[in-house]
Amino acid sequence: MARSAATAAERYSDRLAVRHRQDGEWRDRTFAEVSEVVDELALGLIELGLQPGDRACILANTRPEWTFASLAISRAAGVVVPIYPTNSPEECEWVAGNSEARLVVCEDDRQAAKIEQVRGGLERLEQVLLMDGLDDLRERGRDGDRSELESRCDGVSPDDPYTIIYTSGTTGSPKGVVLTQGNCASVGVMVQEIGFVTEDDLSYLYLPLAHAFALTVELASFDVGTGIVYFGGNPKEIVPELQQAHPTYFPSVPRIFEKMYAQASAAAGDPDQLRQAVELGVKVRQMEQRGEDVPEKLQAAFEQANQALYGPVRELFGGKLRQAVSGAAPISKEILEFFYACGVPVLEGWGMTETTGVGCVNTLDQLRFGTVGRPMPGVEIKIADDGEVMIKGPNVFREYWRNPEATRETLTEDGWLLTGDLGSLDEDGFLSITGRKKDIIITAGGKNLTPTNLENDLKRSRWISQAVMYGDRRPYPVALVTLDPDEAVPWAKEHGQPEDIPSLARNDEFRELIQAELDRANAKYAKVEQIKKFALLDHDLSQEEGELTPTLKLKRNVVYERYGELFDELYA
Repeated sequence: MARSAATAAERYSDRLAVRHRQDGEWRDRTFAEVSEVVDELALGLIELGLQPGDRACILANTRPEWTFASLAISRAAGVVVPIYPTNSPEECEWVAGNSEARLVVCEDDRQAAKIEQVRGGLERLEQVLLMDGLDDLRERGRDGDRSELESRCDGVSPDDPYTIIYTSGTTGSPKGVVLTQGNCASVGVMVQEIGFVTEDDLSYLYLPLAHAFALTVELASFDVGTGIVYFGGNPKEIVPELQQAHPTYFPSVPRIFEKMYAQASAAAGDPDQLRQAVELGVKVRQMEQRGEDVPEKLQAAFEQANQALYGPVRELFGGKLRQAVSGAAPISKEILEFFYACGVPVLEGWGMTETTGVGCVNTLDQLRFGTVGRPMPGVEIKIADDGEVMIKGPNVFREYWRNPEATRETLTEDGWLLTGDLGSLDEDGFLSITGRKKDIIITAGGKNLTPTNLENDLKRSRWISQAVMYGDRRPYPVALVTLDPDEAVPWAKEHGQPEDIPSLARNDEFRELIQAELDRANAKYAKVEQIKKFALLDHDLSQEEGELTPTLKLKRNVVYERYGELFDELYA
């Protein structure tokens, strides 16, 4: 993996590798050009004193320079340690300090200020670089000894660390997941074997490159020759950016698809007509997939729905999307069926930081809604007696950085990873994830409840941003609900109500809308599983407050603790 950029340049030389906006204009770089940038940066890092095995942090948003710096650190035989750009100074100190990083590459002065604030606690840190200064670093390395790069790469083994990614854990200090050169190389092999993306694809990437999900996209792109269009990751800008980028491949987290679904389904109008259009679209596309003739009457109805619904939805994604993939958290089966019907299949996959971000995935020719797909090539899955999913393969991490106790708790002696997820395998090897062991709610009556299922059904509502079920050791489940301002505020304006979220959270008429959505979601579940009461927050959950991870996944323990009094009031 230390030679990723150089190998890609040999294979795909003049093909598009990176596209991004610079000074308002699109800028393209080929794989050969990226390799040249990476080599010069790597030589510059060597000039600064980076030694093989040294850890170097990157503290920045997703942008091409993140990739260039990461590949350069690896090319110089260093170890990349990402830091989320939303992290606090104290969180930055933990990652940089625990990894004993000698170097931090920061996006700008604002990020660098976080490091300076905690610099006294970082005894091993020697250099802080700004991305604006990478051109100077390239200049410094331009006349360096290129044979040194090859010598360093020759000295790297498959068992050596490629990156240490710190989990965004809900309790305690984050653990450093050591992913080896071999772990990361296995991802490209798997992706090539199933043909998931190819050199003809163009990926839209907004995911944080500090996360394993985005890492797999980056690594696979350089392995198979897929171009990447980079954007900054503002969720409100994703739809217009997709329409600028016209990607064929779109990796994302469920929250983005949930919002796009809410937008598209609201515009579709009548719920019964929408349901019929989805059933029609799924049926016709599955017939086409099997090579069957579509009856004329069915085809006519399909073309009518295509003009009214399917086509406009495809345009939301830029009009050229071949497939999307959803990972990092569960997504509703109904949302997947909706997008499949519209001709923009969203393929659910499953993986963890500890599995280099991959494990199972649905594909266009092996697709089963409601599952996370079949294991990737070379990956084994089994279910423990208590329902926990266990995984083994070349993608499974080596260890937690300097934390042997946590490693022993997670990895069995014969190499199986205890994932903490609960699930089942069907007769064809498709894995279904039913929840997290630590998230299971056991009511006072002894009923085991999986909160994510009902929460996801609630989040299909156009009005709801987040939903959190609560009820462990309580007589019945309740929920905390936050509002989506992009939908709630226009409703308030149309109905002559106060146009701010705190007022809407107290508005009786709007609470009735939320109650109707809760009734709809509850109808799918047994009475003992249904949410009996809810509270509306006057603000949304956020990464900045530590309530969501950078991939917008709920930190349940944080929310339970922070809003404990509000939950208690629902049982008063």
